[in-house]
Amino acid sequence: MIFIMPKIGKILTDLGGPDAKLPVYTRVLLSISDFTVSSSIIPHVPNIIFILIVAAIIFIYTRRYIKTPNGKYKFHALMLRIPVIKVLIIKVAVSRFSRTFASLTSAGVTVLDALTVTGGAIGNKVFEAELLQAADDVRNGKPLSEPISQSKIFPPIVGQMLAVGEETGQIDTILVKVADFYDEEVDTAIESLTSLIEPLMIIVLGGIVGVIAASVMGPIASLSQNVGTN
Repeated sequence: MIFIMPKIGKILTDLGGPDAKLPVYTRVLLSISDFTVSSSIIPHVPNIIFILIVAAIIFIYTRRYIKTPNGKYKFHALMLRIPVIKVLIIKVAVSRFSRTFASLTSAGVTVLDALTVTGGAIGNKVFEAELLQAADDVRNGKPLSEPISQSKIFPPIVGQMLAVGEETGQIDTILVKVADFYDEEVDTAIESLTSLIEPLMIIVLGGIVGVIAASVMGPIASLSQNVGTN
């Protein structure tokens, strides 16, 4: 944009003249290049500084809001709406819930206390609210498997395994197996995401290079043919 595009713009102007009809994407690249190297950017410095200050203020206040209980809950709820991230968050949360709850109950902690502690240990306010609601249901005489099965964020298998554990009296043992299963799922999901990064970067960078190449070589070839025919 600083060194190459200005020279290419001069070549295109020399070949086709100042009134040369260039593709839209070529004109966009040349405009960005002109704006980058032009000294006319200096009058826009106050506007740029103002935009940066506003962006910084928005960022600071957004970060402060996210640290509040209500803001953190909404942020975590928002993260659970993003398709790929949602799956990973749920798997991590279920793994933490299963292992922490199993450890606490096997150590003799009551179910209500274990749910309260586990909710805070998961690190997600949406899951914590679900577990606190489940604690209220258990306090009212319901088995833990019932509110977990009715939950919209816990996978159905968790409620089913809890029901089996309640019938057999081996909740901690079964939840450890659930935690091991979801730990493997988390590792697999992370490996899948990391394996997608490299081809995704190649596609993005290849697309950028392709657009730039088409913006530069297409007009040059077209103008060269016009010059040759004339």
